[in-house]
Amino acid sequence: MTNQITYADAGVNIELGDDASKVLYNAAKQTWENRKGKLGELIVPFDDFSGVRAIDVSGLPEGTLMNIGFDGVGTKMELAERINNHRTIAHDLFAMVCDDAVVRGAEPVLIGSILDVNSLGKGNETHIEKVKQLAQGYIEAAKAANVAIVNGEVAELGSRVGGYGEFNYNWGAAVVWFAKKDRMFTGKEIQPGDYIIGLAEEGFRSNGLSLVRKIMKDAHGENWHEKEHNGKNLAELALIPSKIYCAAVVDMFGGFEGTPKAEVHGVAHITGGGIPGKLGRVLKPSGLDANIYNPFEPSEFLRYVQELGNVPDREAYKTWNMGQGMLIITPDHLNVMKVAFSHGITAKEIGRVEKTKESRITIKNNGFYRSQEPELLFTENFN
Repeated sequence: MTNQITYADAGVNIELGDDASKVLYNAAKQTWENRKGKLGELIVPFDDFSGVRAIDVSGLPEGTLMNIGFDGVGTKMELAERINNHRTIAHDLFAMVCDDAVVRGAEPVLIGSILDVNSLGKGNETHIEKVKQLAQGYIEAAKAANVAIVNGEVAELGSRVGGYGEFNYNWGAAVVWFAKKDRMFTGKEIQPGDYIIGLAEEGFRSNGLSLVRKIMKDAHGENWHEKEHNGKNLAELALIPSKIYCAAVVDMFGGFEGTPKAEVHGVAHITGGGIPGKLGRVLKPSGLDANIYNPFEPSEFLRYVQELGNVPDREAYKTWNMGQGMLIITPDHLNVMKVAFSHGITAKEIGRVEKTKESRITIKNNGFYRSQEPELLFTENFN
């Protein structure tokens, strides 16, 4: 028989795929301790990486709600590909799915993911060490989010996955969350006079990176990641991992079955749409306004990117988090900040909820062009 071909000839290496799956499985096993003794504790009848993993939900009370949320890292992994540093991407992945769960008053419990790669390599030139970097981040991010990982699927898709350099990937995840119906946030709990507490964020999270990459490429060329700003690599600065807030927020409102440490009326995860989009969505059911009079300063690097790309302040606040990755709406501001500090998260009062004749969000402007427009008014997200 002539012209025989194998699966590897099509770009899929089964043995390497098994190796990568085992790397992620062993990382997942190290996260199961995060849920021990809690809802989400994993039951493993057969301890092998292709075996069954499940949780016992037979004793859950009436009024228990469960759902699944999905998200991914977007284009941020291209920054990791450019500088061959994949250790923190899992933090961005978990922040996107787990921090979205707490917005409605749910507790994230289990994570499953799918890693699509162009190739795991061939012969002696493999990318297993890069998968190990991803796996180490997996363990650290799961601990920060207080969730357990049930799997770590890997698929080689060849040219269907592109990016920078030889190792390209897309990473998406699903989070299983549980909530008690009477603890969920509807938006109607929010009252005039409630405080708005900002939780600090140094980086971009996983939003607006397409604009960041365009600005960098336009200013510095295709190899912009080789350039520096104030002595630091541009790609490393843009790659700062997302802060994971969900464990702290669960601690505040009590999660599914814990004792609340603070009274929380609403939560806004500041991702795509920025403060106007995300806070506006949370306020819409109540018809109330927000006055953000003391926001965190965006990082020096974020303002550098804004200046480099000539991005107006109004656009910056609708694209990036501008220094605060999550907002907590509460009448109990001191306890909310106390819990945040106990989790190593910088927090402060940045505004109040108000009631006026027109729905609006007013933000004291800390953008690069703030001297030209010191206050920004947003109303479009309330229509």
